[in-house]
Amino acid sequence: MWEWLIPVAVVVLIVLVVGIYLWATYNSLVQLNVRVDEAWSDITVQLKRRADLLPGLIETVKGYAAHEKAVFENVTQARAETINAQGPAEAGIAEGHLQQALKSLFAVAEAYPQLQASQNFLHLQQSIVDTEDKIQASRRFYNGGVRELNTKIKVFPNNLFARNLGFHEREFFEVVDGAAIAEPPRIQF
Repeated sequence: MWEWLIPVAVVVLIVLVVGIYLWATYNSLVQLNVRVDEAWSDITVQLKRRADLLPGLIETVKGYAAHEKAVFENVTQARAETINAQGPAEAGIAEGHLQQALKSLFAVAEAYPQLQASQNFLHLQQSIVDTEDKIQASRRFYNGGVRELNTKIKVFPNNLFARNLGFHEREFFEVVDGAAIAEPPRIQF
């Protein structure tokens, strides 16, 4: 009479365990996804901060080296490319271009000792160095979150249902031209 109760209880227990697993996995995927979005937002804030500092730096250097028009145009163009970048891939390309342009700008600045002594120039240089450090930290945090999210999506059995729930792997923020950032812009005080 109660023989049918054992198979029903086993089925209910299996469904309950699977349901709890799916619920916990879904929630952890949502949390990782939000963490990656937050980290990307942090990167864009720092990129914007640096972009906001560059016009002041350009104007300060222009006061001493107005004839270096090509350098200023390259920095301005790279700045615009960075601001308009959509997603990690485009931001990585733009980042490489901006680093090259900044190296050229600081190379020009080295030729002018009066500029090197300018308090405004020194303050802008320090602000850019500080921002570069924050960009690096934000990039590491973002890439760590992407690594965790992508791993969670790829592991079995999550890979059977994660994409169906709307979770997709995210791109790492990598600079396409690694040589461009192998050395940070040389800034001397």
